[in-house]
Amino acid sequence: MGGAGLRSERGPLLLAVMLGNALVALDTTIVASAVPSIVASLGDYARFPWVFSIYLLTQAITVPVYGKIADELGRKPVILVGIGLFLLGSLACGCSWNMTSLIVARGVQGLGGGAVQPIATTIAGDLYSVQERAKIQAHIAASWAFAAVFGSAMGGIIAEAIGWRWIFFLNLLRCLACAAILARRYRESRPRSRGQFDQQAQCCCLCRARCSWSCCCRTMRGLP
Repeated sequence: MGGAGLRSERGPLLLAVMLGNALVALDTTIVASAVPSIVASLGDYARFPWVFSIYLLTQAITVPVYGKIADELGRKPVILVGIGLFLLGSLACGCSWNMTSLIVARGVQGLGGGAVQPIATTIAGDLYSVQERAKIQAHIAASWAFAAVFGSAMGGIIAEAIGWRWIFFLNLLRCLACAAILARRYRESRPRSRGQFDQQAQCCCLCRARCSWSCCCRTMRGLP
């Protein structure tokens, strides 16, 4: 397969990888500017920091787990499950009736994001040779740059124009598009491995997440 850009034969798969990364990156930034609208609708401002924290924590904890599962079962089923969880979490976020339900839904989003972002990047590594990967990394980095630059502005515009719930409902179309491309176009050729699970790495991730969780709790309670 020749070419390494969006117009090449592998272009649709590269687009799906970029879309998957953009999904995870955007939901890290796009919610920030919608805080006034969400709090006005759901109340309970004191617990709003959990909307960000739970998303990042569940995502960080599950990355090594999904990586090991992908080695054993393949990239495709893991990323499709991750997209499904992200879609389910986005739908639940849009239908939230109070702050607790929004926090739980964001946790489900994080569980999906923990699969989508790393496995999408891994798929790009499987598809392209070492010589091509620098160009591909530029495309992937562009999706993160887009989220960082325009995410907050998009969140504010959507919240003011059609309501904050559409910040999450619009994810459904992106999830479906990404899943459809991967399901139709992606054919795995890399052999699966059944190596030993890296328990030390997972313990480090859990300890880091536990420390972050404790810091968040202390901050929200006003402790030093």
